[in-house]
Amino acid sequence: MPRPFPPPPVPTVAGDFFALLAQHQLAPVAGDAANAPVQTTATTVFAFHFAGGVLVAGDRRATAGNVIVTDRVEKVIELDATSLLAIAGVPATAFEMARALRTSFEYYRRSQLQPLSLPARVRALSRALRDNLALTLQGVGVVAPLFAGLDTSASPARPEIFFYDPLGAQFQAVGYAASGSGAGTIRSLLSYHERFGSPPPAQLELPEAVRFALRILMVAAEFDSATGGVAPESARFATLKVLTASGIQSVSESDQQRWIA
Repeated sequence: MPRPFPPPPVPTVAGDFFALLAQHQLAPVAGDAANAPVQTTATTVFAFHFAGGVLVAGDRRATAGNVIVTDRVEKVIELDATSLLAIAGVPATAFEMARALRTSFEYYRRSQLQPLSLPARVRALSRALRDNLALTLQGVGVVAPLFAGLDTSASPARPEIFFYDPLGAQFQAVGYAASGSGAGTIRSLLSYHERFGSPPPAQLELPEAVRFALRILMVAAEFDSATGGVAPESARFATLKVLTASGIQSVSESDQQRWIA
């Protein structure tokens, strides 16, 4: 009796890291929500345009219910030389997404000898969120991130801001975006200063933009216990990263100390 032919291999798109994982029946983010303990949650993150590019900021607090787990979480993650991911939600899931995306971007760059375009990077994060749909619908593993990337197709290259809902819908922000439990206060402050500020955030130079970011984070912490504030006297600062046409720059704690005064 003749042997049946083996099934054809699953085709993959060249340079698509997630398609490669699917071909080998691997998932970048997986988990079981059954009997899950109280989850750790990270908030708050925001981003806005300033005169030199985009400033992405995050407090450093993580909570589990009414317990403060730590005030040392890094919520703004560099995915590649021109991409920043700011996480709000469950850190374990978000960090795994960040590792998968970082590997995906590098896999494409090495296999195709060119970096992934900004629209493709934006969709890759949306796809990672959709792959996390099962945990999101069960109420665990929820992530609502922000993304900042450099559009190198524009002349000159232009940093852009995108925000997402936990199901993977993506939206481009015109001037600013925020996510997490302190996002309501921060969006209100950014909206007010964009309309009535003199100068508005988009015209601030870097020292003024850093001072502005730290101050609105301090205000958000006054109204939301899950948001970690900024306390220079205790050497507690935020995570601040700047995306410009020349790449990514971190704002050190010493610079934050110097510019917040």
